Amino acid sequence: MSTAQGARARARTEVTAAIKDEARRQLAAEGAAKLSLRAVARELGMVSSALYRYFPSRDDLLTALIIDAYDSLGEAAEGAHAKVAGADPVRRWTTVCESVRGWALAHPHEYALIYGSPVPGYSAPESTVPAASRVGLLLIGIVRDAHQGPGPADDLPLPAELRPEAERMVADFAPGLPPGVAVALVAAWAELFGLVGFELFGQFHRVVEDREAFFRLSAARLAQGVGLVRA
Repeated sequence: MSTAQGARARARTEVTAAIKDEARRQLAAEGAAKLSLRAVARELGMVSSALYRYFPSRDDLLTALIIDAYDSLGEAAEGAHAKVAGADPVRRWTTVCESVRGWALAHPHEYALIYGSPVPGYSAPESTVPAASRVGLLLIGIVRDAHQGPGPADDLPLPAELRPEAERMVADFAPGLPPGVAVALVAAWAELFGLVGFELFGQFHRVVEDREAFFRLSAARLAQGVGLVRA
């Protein structure tokens, strides 16, 4: 790459970052539904046509912000897990759960973007899936490691009518795990983000006061629910 090409690439990276930063500021102030490319361009002193060279539409900008948020959450969870990778399965599980809560409390508007109300008129493309899957795959990996070692029971109770769906789950995203455990994992994943969302969006007001201790206990019970046991 020539010096001129390198300078152009750096300039594009800097402008792209500035656009995203301003868009995040608008998300915090107005919410995702009111995100406007024209408003972003105006705040940055750009003409709209120039901004469209970076993000052709509002949906393209939203997609970039969503992927960034999922990746930031995934990096936080993976980094926390790396520090306890040699610990017992319950410790690994609860550490990941607590890192999700910590990230959400530190990035409430980004959390709302990816786990809050859907943005009217926007449908997330397949390109968001790898980033969105990072926390879930990390939790699945913890449970799979436990099953390959001296971990939980071979399977968890499962109604006969749910078995075909459970077997599809195993094939789609949890190969190597029993069907009952795959169902329990999906339920635990939903409960984890439900707990975080309830806290972040004020649903625990005057109900749960010591929210950190409450969450820690809840995360441990989710671990039990997927069959994990302490070493």
